[in-house]
Amino acid sequence: MSELQEVNPALRFGGTDIYIDGDVPAVLDFYRCAFGIATRFYDPNYDYGELVSGGPIIAFATHRTGELLMPGTYRRSERGQPSCVELAFFADNVVAAFQKAIEAGAVALAAPKLMPWGQTVAYVRSVEGTLIGLCSPIAE
Repeated sequence: MSELQEVNPALRFGGTDIYIDGDVPAVLDFYRCAFGIATRFYDPNYDYGELVSGGPIIAFATHRTGELLMPGTYRRSERGQPSCVELAFFADNVVAAFQKAIEAGAVALAAPKLMPWGQTVAYVRSVEGTLIGLCSPIAE
């Protein structure tokens, strides 16, 4: 696949939903405290909440919600943790974003590091278990 493929105008990426164990409002609050991302929507009946991301939505729901939406076919991971998915956020100051995430309860996985291509990257695990990449924008 060497040629650039055109985007299908009838199908657009809308967001990422992460199914979790635990308290969705607490997870939404973590993202507010750690990254300054506000909650866009929360439905307590479905244990489902969305964040304002500036692009496609980032949503969290409980495994119970997955079972409600996909009865008889929903399968959670063996340990109940989110699948190995990374949410990547661009940050003007990766060091400060990394520190703020740690202070809000994230677990440090890799401290900020300047990569050979000029981008600074760092990794944390959020309170619900999702892998989060923090990176400086790549220069054009």
